[in-house]
Amino acid sequence: MLKLKALPKGEITPITLSVIVPLYNETEVLPSLHSRLTMVLDSLPERCEIVYVDDGSVDGSHQMAQALPASSSEHLCLSLSRNFGKEAAMSAGLSYARGQSVILLDADLQDPPELIPEMLAKWREGYDVVNMQRRRRLGESWFKRTSAAAYYRILNWLSEMPIPENVGDFRLLSRQVVDQINALPERNRYMKGLFAWPGFRQITLQFDRDPRQAGDTKWNYTKLIGLAMDGITAFSIRPLRLATWAGLTVATSAFLYGAWVVAKTLIWGESVAGYPSLMVAILALGGVQLLAMGLLGEYLGRVYIEAKARPNYLVGEVTEHPRQSIRAAQEAQQ
Repeated sequence: MLKLKALPKGEITPITLSVIVPLYNETEVLPSLHSRLTMVLDSLPERCEIVYVDDGSVDGSHQMAQALPASSSEHLCLSLSRNFGKEAAMSAGLSYARGQSVILLDADLQDPPELIPEMLAKWREGYDVVNMQRRRRLGESWFKRTSAAAYYRILNWLSEMPIPENVGDFRLLSRQVVDQINALPERNRYMKGLFAWPGFRQITLQFDRDPRQAGDTKWNYTKLIGLAMDGITAFSIRPLRLATWAGLTVATSAFLYGAWVVAKTLIWGESVAGYPSLMVAILALGGVQLLAMGLLGEYLGRVYIEAKARPNYLVGEVTEHPRQSIRAAQEAQQ
């Protein structure tokens, strides 16, 4: 990993807030995001920094992030060596963030930066985690809202640890929580679960999530299903137990059915109509076996990845821009 340069002489004020913004092909929305975000941070009396993490964009997002106008906040631009995925990009941002509090913010402006002062106020009250729960999800289809609600219910039913429903990556974490997450050695990272895992003092605020301002979403249903599987397998082994119970149920049913067929033949002398019942039994048993094998494969694949111990990401370039005074930043923007 690249080392950051030391603070300039006389710069002894610690960074109060770091805002991490993962980027992947976001040139259409990045200027608007930066403008709104810096306007909010400029209004805060504390020292802040913005950490842009480019996750292998191919549309020049990293170059645009480097050339964004200066503000009263320090800008740190990380460029990953390739596309590692959003979970890895957030992990990289958490590793480089230096603030006493850290906020994760999507670049698509669905999560309003204007809520940052309210989140920071709750942190000052002593909360270590400020969860931002979506009260309404504007611009999303009925199917997506319904499937998301069903997923969170299934996840919390299967998981041994409660994960806040309808809470995305937009949240505030204290330095204590960030340090605990950074210390975790696991490679298969489901960040929504990891944010909830440390515990500590938490509060949930509700907000209306805006439609995406520009560009296209990078999350199709295939990726969302994969993320859902990561969440379930990362925080629960209950699916394996359910597969065991399903196998036991099918085996017991097959045994009882076989006993009934034998008894019926011996007592009433009825002939056995074998083909339909045999096919049903074979297909049912084969389906349960394939399901159990698939679940075992999911867990075994994650063990395999953990055993290789490869890093979650590789940083190709780090660029740091010092902050300006609010007045100088405003003049530069004009």
